Formats: sequence, C-alpha cells, structure tokens
Amino acid sequence: MKHLSDIEIAQAKKLKHIKYIATKLNIVEDDLEMYGKYKAKLPLHLIDEQKIAQNNLVLVTALTPTPAGEGKTTVSIGLTEGLNKIGKQATVVLREPSLGPVFGIKGGAAGGGYSQVLPMEDINLHFTGDFNAIEKANNLLAALIDNNLQSKTNNLNIDPRTILWKRVIDMNDRALRQITIGLGGTANGIPREDGFNITPASEVMAILCMSLNFEDLKARLANIFIGFTFDKKPVFARDLKAQDAMAILLKDAIKPNLVQTLEENPAIIHGGPFANIAQGTNTIIATKMGLSLSNYVVTEAGFGADLGAEKFLNIKSQYAGLNPKCVVLVATVRALRHHGGVQKEAYNTPNIVCVQDGFKNLEKHIENIRKFNIEPVVAINSFISDSEEEVNFVIEACAKLGVEAVVSEGWAKGGQGTKELAKAVVNVVENKATQFKPLYNWKSPVKEKIATIAKEIYGAVGVTYDKKAELNLRRINRLGFNDFAVCMAKTQKSFSDDDKLIGRPEGFTVHIREIEIAAGAQFIIPVLGKMMRMPGLPATPASENMTIDNNGVISGLS
Repeated sequence: MKHLSDIEIAQAKKLKHIKYIATKLNIVEDDLEMYGKYKAKLPLHLIDEQKIAQNNLVLVTALTPTPAGEGKTTVSIGLTEGLNKIGKQATVVLREPSLGPVFGIKGGAAGGGYSQVLPMEDINLHFTGDFNAIEKANNLLAALIDNNLQSKTNNLNIDPRTILWKRVIDMNDRALRQITIGLGGTANGIPREDGFNITPASEVMAILCMSLNFEDLKARLANIFIGFTFDKKPVFARDLKAQDAMAILLKDAIKPNLVQTLEENPAIIHGGPFANIAQGTNTIIATKMGLSLSNYVVTEAGFGADLGAEKFLNIKSQYAGLNPKCVVLVATVRALRHHGGVQKEAYNTPNIVCVQDGFKNLEKHIENIRKFNIEPVVAINSFISDSEEEVNFVIEACAKLGVEAVVSEGWAKGGQGTKELAKAVVNVVENKATQFKPLYNWKSPVKEKIATIAKEIYGAVGVTYDKKAELNLRRINRLGFNDFAVCMAKTQKSFSDDDKLIGRPEGFTVHIREIEIAAGAQFIIPVLGKMMRMPGLPATPASENMTIDNNGVISGLS
C-alpha cells in the first residue's frame, strides 16, 4: 500500500472544514483563528487547569530507532483513531515538522498511510508560520547583539569573544556551523566568529515549548543569557530590551494549531524541538490545551525513550505538573533485527536470532519507563516483512516482563488496526496508572543530575568531562543556574554517546564535551561526544526525490 497524498485523500474523501473538527472539542467558531479551511489557531483562554487534572495523558515513545525512525507519529495518530473507535474522546498532540529532516533523511513527519494528519503537505512545509516566527525572533536578538557591538551611544561593552547566541535556520546546512561575520569594513560591523544552529535547536523554540502563557514567554525571553562584558558581567536579552520585540514576533506562534486526522478526529500540532539536541516534545501549552478539551490526549516525544521520553518526564512534566498515566513504547521487528546486529541491507529479512538478541534494547527502555512509576505498553508497529515467529517472540518476551505488547496496524488500517492497542492503553490508564515521579530533582547538584541520567537511563558506568565542560560548570555555578533541568544532547542511535554501540551496551562511560546554557528555557545542555546542533544533509537528500507539477501537485514529500 502506498502512502496517500493530500490530493488522493481529497479525491476519495473531502476534508472536513476545521469548524467541524472544532465542534468535537466543543469549541465555538468565534474562538477559532482561521488559516484557510483546514487549519486554525486556538486561543490560550481555552486552557482549563481543572479539566487538565481530570483527563488522561498518554506518551508515545520508542526503542532506540534506526535512521528512518520507527513510526512514533504514525502510531500516535493511529492510537488516537483507535481510542475514538472504542468510544473514548481522544486528541493527538504532536510537534511540528522541521524542514531539515523533511528535505534531509526522513521526509515528512505527519504520519503515514491511514494514520496521518491533514493537510499533510501544509503541515510538512510552512504550516502556519510558527517556525518562521521562531527563526525571526532568534535572529532579531542576534542582530541586536551585533548592532550593540557597533553602537557608540548605547554600547553595553559586550566582549565579542564571549557571545554564545547563534543565529538559526530551519535547514540542515553544515557549512554554517562555524562562520566569520562582520567582514567588509567598519560599516559592516565588528568581525567575529559566529555560527548557525538549526531552528529546532534554538533557545527560542525551547522557550516557546516551556512557556505557560504569554507573560511567561516574555519573562523567559528576557532571561536569555548572551555572554559577558569586558569586565566579566553577564549580559542578558533584557539588557538589550529585546524581549518585547521578540514576543511581538511570537504573538501568533504561541497559539496551538488545530488540524485533523484522516478519520476526522482533532489534532493539535505545536512546537518542534529535536530530542537529540533539544527537549524533543511539543509545547506545554499544546499539551494542556489538548487535556482541557478531551478526555484522552496522545502525545509523542522524539527518538528513543532515552532522549524524548526522559526529557518529557524530567523536564516538561516536572515543570508543568503533568501526570502521564501510560507510556506506549513503539517497537519494530526491523529495529530489533538492527540491534541484534543485522546490517541495513537485511533489515527487511526475517531473523529470529537477531530479534531475540536485539530485544535487550527494548527491555532496557521498559525498565527505564518503570523508573518513573509509569507502566508501559509496547506497540509493535507492523511491517509487511515481519514474520509471525518474530512478532510472537516479542509478545511473549514482553509478557514475561509483565508488559502487554500489541501489534499496531494503524498505517494499513487506521483506527480499525489500533483498537486492541487502544484497549491495552485504556487498561493501564484505568487499572494500573500510578502517580508519575521524576527521576531527579531540579535542585540537585548539576553533576548529580547528569550522572543520574547517564547511569539510570543510558546504563553508563560513569561520566567524564572535557576541560571546556568543567569551565562551563564553573560558569553555571557563578551565574546561579545550578537549579536548572538537564537537557542532554546525545546521539539517538545508541544508549551511549557512541552511535556504533547498538543494542544494550554495558561498561561504557559518557563523555561531556561542553555544556551550553539555556537560561530562558531554564535548562542546561550537556553536549555528549560528537553531537552537532546543526545537522548536515545525507549523501542523497530526500529533496532529490521530490517533484511538483504545473498544477502544484507534490510527490515525494512524505
């Protein structure tokens, strides 16, 4: 079965007007800010803390993925369709796709087959302009910094060598990682080294995702740490009076986006940080919006549970007071073969021995979720190459651990193919759910928090620090940022910081190269191993297989 495009869906079934989708959430038309017929912004006054406490949050994460991903978004959407099929009022709340992976290695991120959100092509491209607003707010601050260096009247005496703020662009472009700016004479600014991150790694993205309301957004923007003056005093965005101008650019981006699933169920999509270099979850506002409007909210966190889920639970849930009642661990037989040692060219060939060996990776993720006092359900995302023997092994191996594993056929069958998964999730929520507890307290010492994640979640035996990281720790202490959360930047390909160590590696040490500060987002970012916050394109980018005809029909985007 091939992936359905928006055009094919429109031919088979007319998309519902977004006003109709809003009625399923009891939203009146006057509360919708329309972006055409099929997209709308939701006002923040719809958030209701009392309803949030009464409704049920389900987090979808995964085992350590292969480069193509294991289908968390597809399973999240499919599970939402399945929950609605069995009579539960459910909404899926997702992140917005970044153009980097869309045109790079993964293609679109709006689900697939009969479990996707619509209008898929709009969502995968510019959507409602949120990413553009985040990029512009980030780069406004960068321009204000360089303008101040040049100023003769309002100069803050910033030492250019200490400036930490980087520009961003929503594209994988390794050539921009390290650049020199301000060349061409005195009229063009002060020459200095600079660089770009990808937009999902921007602290403005992190701030948007961590903000509780517009006032909180402005306060966080004001607290962005820029660097130091020549006399060693810290400089923040508020010193440049940047926060209001940045907030103006984000006045619409702070509002969650309402779209629909293929089966006409509500979908809220908002924010888009990566989980390997940022916190990897949608906005607190979007999650709370979903919980204010529906009984069940299905949300996802990027890459494997050692990244997105860990950050969702330790950072987002701890700060926002969220109580996830079930975690769905997405597994594929393909990924289990990979972790058992199969090479890429044999991913789709049955191999029970490698699946049995690769199960150790999934087992570690199950153990980790339970450390948060949450019971997992395993969703076996079905592929045509799965053998019955391999699938039965996964179900039986999970059962021995006291975990229900269910085949998820959302891609091929939509909600009809996820009803059993939905029943398993409801069983956990209604009969097994306990009070979520974070793995560490934000007020613990920085090295203790890092060690807790490294040892408990990754399985490391220890942590080592470069000289630069040790100097960064002193800076964090001097600035009084010890009480911040920890947002690890680590490869998504392994529990360790070495992407070649697949499965469940043991006896390894993680290496902290440096530690960045996101004072507005209220977390620090230890950078492990060779991680880069500006990815590069693969040898054959996904963009090479995309086409658009004279009628505007796009193919190859998904």
